[in-house]
Amino acid sequence: MIKAVVFDVGETLISEERIWARWAERLGVSGFVLMGALGGMAALDRPHGDAFELIRPGFDLLAEEAAWERDDPHGLRSHFDADDLYPDVRDALAAIRAAGYQVIIAGNQPRRAYDALVAMDLPTDSVHTSEGWGVSKPAPGFFAKVAAVAGREAAEILYVGDRLDNDVLPAAAAGMRTALLRRGPWGYLHAERPQAEAADAIVDGLHALLPVLERLA
Repeated sequence: MIKAVVFDVGETLISEERIWARWAERLGVSGFVLMGALGGMAALDRPHGDAFELIRPGFDLLAEEAAWERDDPHGLRSHFDADDLYPDVRDALAAIRAAGYQVIIAGNQPRRAYDALVAMDLPTDSVHTSEGWGVSKPAPGFFAKVAAVAGREAAEILYVGDRLDNDVLPAAAAGMRTALLRRGPWGYLHAERPQAEAADAIVDGLHALLPVLERLA
């Protein structure tokens, strides 16, 4: 029986559209160009950082972020805030929690994302980031941390994310149940792949999770 539902962050709870639009402006290209490059990287199973390298050969992400912070110290830059939440997040998480499930957020995010998520006052039991834990998906250690903070056996956890490589496959390997969310470029692409059959469910939104939880009970 599922007792805890754990959510990824980027393109699961948070829309990255504004972040990528700001990056496109920073790089001096149109949003169409950057989004196209990102889609190509997703299709080729390459990291999103390769899209920057494609547009600007020799790109140094850390140096650029530091320069951006100097140029715009009070702006969001590559961060997010409550305006970036997908519309279904707050109500869906509240409904899942009201149904008696533990609700946890745990994704590959920097420490500053923790503060942003906590400030949103979402209906969750706890929030965690990979940088705070010192281990990132898809490493098994990340999912061991998930089980530890939930205080549950792996089989009692449903992990929800938009990617096969970082979410569904490693969570399933850890013994968790999984839901693949068709949201964001990776979500739509990965839902079409044969490996998507490894997910216990493929959903188009967070409100579809309660029926999944009832089926898995």
